[in-house]
Amino acid sequence: MKDAEVEMAHAATGPAVGFLYPGHSAEDDYPRLESMLSSDIRLPLVHTDIGEDAHRVDALLEMGSATRLAAGVAELKVRGAQAVVWACTSASFVFGWEGAQEQVRELSQTAAIPASSTSFAFAHAVRALGADRVAIAATYPEDVAEHFTAFLKAAGAEVVAMCGSGIITAAEVGTWGREEVLRLARAGDHPDAQAVLLPDTALHTAAYLTDLETELGKPVLTANQVTVWEGLRILDRPLARPNLGTLFTTA
Repeated sequence: MKDAEVEMAHAATGPAVGFLYPGHSAEDDYPRLESMLSSDIRLPLVHTDIGEDAHRVDALLEMGSATRLAAGVAELKVRGAQAVVWACTSASFVFGWEGAQEQVRELSQTAAIPASSTSFAFAHAVRALGADRVAIAATYPEDVAEHFTAFLKAAGAEVVAMCGSGIITAAEVGTWGREEVLRLARAGDHPDAQAVLLPDTALHTAAYLTDLETELGKPVLTANQVTVWEGLRILDRPLARPNLGTLFTTA
């Protein structure tokens, strides 16, 4: 049996949310999250060509272009994806609220299935938690993080604090472990924030979700976590999983 036929046979075994993931950094969070879901839902992932690995607005606009996203759609469809999420925050929010909406509209039209992105995943997750005031703990340079602040404000959230870490490349972010992630979250927290957001999908967080919320004593939303949650939401297959944080237990 050919590889494509094997994939199609596997695709028939259950529902699947597909993810378009830029480059290589923390993509191993997705099989980990799939395992943590303990369900029949599969999370196939296809890498997109990122061009230049840089948290810089011009590079991010190119990274999130319709052409780059469209290139991975066919493989996800072969692998049985019934919904697709652009698993990148920065290369969606830099387009602004309207531009990010157009990005997912084009992706949905190309794939002929429901689509979303990590930026909208954060907006929907914040709303689902009922968190009016949030803090942002970003790996990005502050000028890029300001675009995420503006995006959340357009979604109706009040950003009470924002800190950027000045990291330029996803490759560097992908090397961070538990201590760096916890340090980032602590640095970004604020007493008035009802939730803390860690917006980079290049950051490994799946293994630390419980630790993060225990450390801060409040809901913590991380990029790969909310991306999977968003995929389940648009697939209309919500799951309650305490090991995946407050979002998966109360939203």
